[in-house]
Parts: sequence; C-alpha cells; structure tokens
Amino acid sequence: MSVSTSEIGVGLPALPRLTTTVPKEYVHRASLAEVFLTGCTAQDDGLRFSLTGQWPRAHTFFNSADGSSHDPLQAAETFRQAGMFVTHAEHEVPLGHHFVLWSLSCHTDLEQLRIASRPTDFDLEVTCPDSAPRGRASARRMGIGFALRRDGRPVARGEGLYSIVTPGVYARLRGNRPERQPSPADPVVTSAPMPPAAVGRTSPADVVLTPTRTANRWLLTPDLNHPILFDHDGDHLPGMVLMEGARQAACARLAPRALIPASTSTSFSRYVELDSPCWIDTTGVTSGSDGTATVDVVGVQDGEIVFTSKVSGPVVRG
Repeated sequence: MSVSTSEIGVGLPALPRLTTTVPKEYVHRASLAEVFLTGCTAQDDGLRFSLTGQWPRAHTFFNSADGSSHDPLQAAETFRQAGMFVTHAEHEVPLGHHFVLWSLSCHTDLEQLRIASRPTDFDLEVTCPDSAPRGRASARRMGIGFALRRDGRPVARGEGLYSIVTPGVYARLRGNRPERQPSPADPVVTSAPMPPAAVGRTSPADVVLTPTRTANRWLLTPDLNHPILFDHDGDHLPGMVLMEGARQAACARLAPRALIPASTSTSFSRYVELDSPCWIDTTGVTSGSDGTATVDVVGVQDGEIVFTSKVSGPVVRG
C-alpha cells in the first residue's frame, strides 16, 4: 500500500521545541561547553533583548572554592557573551569583526549564586542604545546594560562599553602582533606562582599571578593553554584574563582572609600584549562597616596603565 506525502505526519503531535546553545561563533568561543546562552527574543523597540541561558552545576573554573556556588565572574563572562551575541545576531555585524572592550562591571547577589539540585537556568535582559551598531560599519564606543534573573529574582546586573573594528582596520592596527604560542616562562619570573588558596582558587592551574620582590605587586603569568581563559587564539590577553588577575590580586592583598568578589568594575585602556610583562598592583583597600572591602587594582605594561579595576565583596576568615 502506498502512502502519499500529504498523508505523512497527519495526526502526529507537534515536536516540542528543544533547547540548545546559541552558535558558539556568535559569542567568540571555540568550545560549545563554554557557551552559556540558549536563546534570544528582540523586544518591539529593537533596543531591548530577552535572552535565556544556563550555567552548569559543576564548572571546571567558574565555581566557588567549596563548590557550593557559581563564581561571580561567571556572570561577567555571561554579560560578555550576551553583548557579542546581540551585536552579531540582532545588529547583523558580521562574524570576523573584532570587539574592543573598554569597560565591564558586574554586581552580584551572592545568595542567588548558590548551586541547587539542577543546572541554573536564567533570564537576561540586555539593553542597547539608540545608536547600536549595525552591519559592516565600525562603531564608536557603545554602551550596553545587563540584568540577569533566576526564577524571577535578581542575580546580577552590570554595564559594558565596547566598540567594533572591521577586519581591515584591525589588520592595520594589529598586523604585526604575534598570536599566542606556548612558550617558556618569561625570564622576569623568578619564583613559583602564588598558592591557589591565597588568590581565591583551588587549582594551581587556575593561578594567574606570580609574586615579586615588591609589596602588593604581582606579575601576570596565566597559562596560555588554559582551556577557559584561553578558549580561542588571539594576539593579546583577553579582558576576562585581566579581570581574573584583578580578582586574584585583590584576594592576595587581603590574605589570609578571603575576599569573595561579589562586584567588579574594570576599565581597559589598551591591548595588553603577550610579549611584554604586565604587572598587577593593588593601590588601596577600603574596608566597610558591614564586613566588606573594596580593593583598587591597576595593571601596568611598558610603564603605562593598561587597566584599572575595583573588586568588592565580603571578607571572611580564610
């Protein structure tokens, strides 16, 4: 008996809409496992976007030391991904264009970062300005806002500032810069990296600082093969590496007490090169009456400030 194509599927229930990640290329990640966004809906005004996403219960890098909570910097990484995704998918900026991150802030509610019995599903509202970049044109510096919620409860909020550089312009700016390559330790490194516990980490592989002979100064020495911090090739140190360096320096400044980085605000002045030492200094600590502290951090390369950061949060016994 033959069956016509018009009869195929008649009476069958519709397939459910299945969840998957957004394309990894839209968030500039090489590994699908490191993509935290699952969908996006544009609002009527074209300036606001409702995104969905999920954090795994156990992440090799973005978990607290005791494994009970998501790391606050996971929210910052999610903001970074959301900005890139909206720019590519909604503003139609082609893949291959380069993003220059000028600033990124992230303020979290630590209680809402606790890991439950299921992966953490979240909603993320992204707000863009009227002059959001579209198409192939390079843009001036653009602002973007983020508000992340979990089961309707606020988890994190933040703001970013970025610009877009076309491939041609980027090649003229950066054409003579080498992409990262595994290399022997820089000759200025004369000691072992910081102990993980002193910088808020549990694994030696995640430590990005090496002590120096100068008080409150460290050398930024990340593993260029780190699977999370260096997920894809590049010709400079990524902004998230600099934010991690600032967090670890803030923790080291307050050790043996432990600082939980609930809030971070970072401004970037220029690219941080791979072939020149970058020094991380903590320039001040402000203690709050509520048991919190704010640590001011500065990154210096070739005698110039390349980024500044404030890292704040509760201070507990180490």
